[in-house]
Amino acid sequence: MEFTSPAGEQKYAAFVRAAPSAVVACDFDGTLSPIVDDPEQAHIHPEAGATLVDLAAEVAAIAVVTGRPARQALDLGGLEEVGNAIGETGRELYLFGQYGNERWSSTRRRIISPRPPQGLAAFLRDLPRALRETGTQDAWVEDKGLAHAVHTRRLPDAEAAFARLLPVLRDLAARNGLGVEPGRHVIEVRAPGMDKGKAVETLVEEVGAGAFLFAGDDLGDLEAFDAVCALADAGMPTLLVCSASEEESALMARADIVVHGPEGVVELLRRLTADIRAAHAHVDA
Repeated sequence: MEFTSPAGEQKYAAFVRAAPSAVVACDFDGTLSPIVDDPEQAHIHPEAGATLVDLAAEVAAIAVVTGRPARQALDLGGLEEVGNAIGETGRELYLFGQYGNERWSSTRRRIISPRPPQGLAAFLRDLPRALRETGTQDAWVEDKGLAHAVHTRRLPDAEAAFARLLPVLRDLAARNGLGVEPGRHVIEVRAPGMDKGKAVETLVEEVGAGAFLFAGDDLGDLEAFDAVCALADAGMPTLLVCSASEEESALMARADIVVHGPEGVVELLRRLTADIRAAHAHVDA
């Protein structure tokens, strides 16, 4: 764990003091789970679930905000079991899937999801030609129900393939009224108008949050970082955490704390739990 500035240390201390009213929200891939070649094998860090349950007793709510379909995140994260355990602490686990288009919580226990966006069928019709024209026809196309994600990770030169493909898919998506969300060797095409920043705003409103922590790892988390910065500007205690890796460091300059991957995230959340307990035990004494 590394603070990016003295201000980061001060923000951490302020967040600890405000913890009983705080929401702690984490991305899934690259933050709670490792980035792997097959996203369907990206299981949550083995100690993350217990760490979230432990932390839940000290804050107002825990949330997972991900681009994954909610059902995938529930299964790969064992989040239904985590939600049961968090419920026993009197708190709630929120899950926002597909950038907030899908919702689940440990009290409602069912996924709320809209219909697939208009224009997606036309986009998929023209996608094979776009892949051929950019020499990325072997890219893996993931059907996420409300969106489709094109992964270049498995291609011989993933970075170059991503760079060729992104402007082409932006144009194709725009022609069909869709939005594009670039990530780490992945380009997701989905309905516009929803992002992780809006999920942050929803959590603040529904929980009545008095403090907010968001941990993320790549470009898909920028809107969430923006939303948390707006909360900080309004006077709320906040923390931004970058789960950095050798492949992705886009959020490092924006973060208050930098950790190394899911292992670092788990270590940070453990330390945060201990510091909150110590601080409030001192106050009670």
